[in-house]
Amino acid sequence: MNGEFLRIDEVGMRFGGLRALDGVSFDVERGTVLGLIGPNGSGKTTLMNVISGVYKPSAGSVRFKGTAIASLPSYEVCNIGIARTFQIVRPFANLTVLENVAVGSMFGRDRKPTHEAFERAEALLETVGLARVARRPASDLTIPDRKRLEVAKALALDPEVLLLDEVMAGLNATEVDEALELLRAVNARGVTLIVVEHLMKAIMAISRTIVVLVEGRKIAEGSPAEIAASPQVIEAYLGARFAQRQRQ
Repeated sequence: MNGEFLRIDEVGMRFGGLRALDGVSFDVERGTVLGLIGPNGSGKTTLMNVISGVYKPSAGSVRFKGTAIASLPSYEVCNIGIARTFQIVRPFANLTVLENVAVGSMFGRDRKPTHEAFERAEALLETVGLARVARRPASDLTIPDRKRLEVAKALALDPEVLLLDEVMAGLNATEVDEALELLRAVNARGVTLIVVEHLMKAIMAISRTIVVLVEGRKIAEGSPAEIAASPQVIEAYLGARFAQRQRQ
């Protein structure tokens, strides 16, 4: 892999006596979609927090285009081109959908003036399928539309890398398909995606490479087909007994 774009190198994270991440390393290629999976408590969101500058790692480094970024605050990480969404969607409820997205353009990498920020926000709402509700309060949106708004707000920051934390959680099958279509469209714009997701069918469908975490350690990395066939991954998700039957 090309390590000159985004490299996670031996990253460790401790919270007191709890080791949340333990020597996690992988590279992310420019323009790709990398899936990050693992059981609950495996360290996925912690790693996203490290990459985005919310947490400073206890060990290891994160390098973006050759520059060490692990010591930077989250707003500086955002300003150099790494944005993220959150599991719990919290729009500015008293603002319209359009205003929510425009705020990102005003305070993102380019810090666009107000009129340009609103023009960009309108274009992004077209991209994510929310133009029809642009003037409605964000508090009126359904869960699927709130997740689309979360993606639009992140894109308004003009990122090169977008970290997506369970944007498909709670969606039905049709909504998941629509979310996958949206993420493919975002990736086609040249944005590199790192996707945390529990829906295996979805993560297998969109990822070029998948990294698997268990108890804070990377246990596997490879293509979707390689991950699906990995005894270690099967054991982590379905238990040792099932993995043993698969090998027989």
